[in-house]
Amino acid sequence: MEGIIALWKERGMTSFDCVYRLRKILNTKKIGHGGTLDPEVDGILPVCVGSATKLIEYMIESGKEYVGEITLGISTTTEDKEGEVVEKKEVQSLIAQEEIDAALRKFQGEIEQVPPMYSAVKVGGKRLYEYARQGKEIERLPRKVTIEELTRTSEPVLDEESKTLRFRFKVKCSKGTYVRTLAVDVGKELGFPAHMSELTRTAAAGLTFESAHTLLEIEEMKEAGDLGEVLLPLEIGAVGFQRVDLTDEQVQNVKNGRVFPIELFQLEDVDAITALYYADKLVALYQRHPSKSERFKPVKVIRTEF
Repeated sequence: MEGIIALWKERGMTSFDCVYRLRKILNTKKIGHGGTLDPEVDGILPVCVGSATKLIEYMIESGKEYVGEITLGISTTTEDKEGEVVEKKEVQSLIAQEEIDAALRKFQGEIEQVPPMYSAVKVGGKRLYEYARQGKEIERLPRKVTIEELTRTSEPVLDEESKTLRFRFKVKCSKGTYVRTLAVDVGKELGFPAHMSELTRTAAAGLTFESAHTLLEIEEMKEAGDLGEVLLPLEIGAVGFQRVDLTDEQVQNVKNGRVFPIELFQLEDVDAITALYYADKLVALYQRHPSKSERFKPVKVIRTEF
């Protein structure tokens, strides 16, 4: 069994919970996910099965898309609605849509983010959330991330009772982006404490809602003997790489991990990872040798049988 599953992770479950459940449903041990989702976030969780697990590290590197909601007027310890309230500032009136949009535009492109304390980033051998649970604040270095798109998708709504203002947004961002932190920083730009009050991941590693299935749906399909539409081709995990199609002779050498002269293949980018295919099946990933620039070496052999 091999392939990629676009799992629709439901809220309240960890990504590990999902993989554990799928391991039981599919009766396989060789399985892993391609990008963690927080328990309170739902949406696309790429899951790799069998030989596809060799592509997990590349799928994690891919960009992500989210839709969610930012609430102005309250900030929390976790930067989302699950945390304890840290600061309040009443929003007395609606903020002009043009002002909100101008603030969002300031965060497009390459920006720096300071990882939140409630995150899995390691400092001094411990996860930041471990320090946070002990009530400790640790100095964190900013990290560069890329925001391809950040737009408002609803009119701002003023809650007269809680004195908060909320609006929905859409973001396309690089790996490593903390959308919670983005919500907080947008709030600062508008002059208010803020938090991310809702978040859904709508796309990851080229997978979208249209191809997604819940755990319950997958379990029902397994019982019906119909896993065909659930397990997508593992080639989906390599769509971002340049491609070379192999001859009958070449594929035998690739399966044995042979190193080739790099000029043998006409590559657009000799330094980029290249996906080698045979009969439309992904066989291996190759790259220029780090010390022998004229050689083309295997990074990973994906398949040895067809």
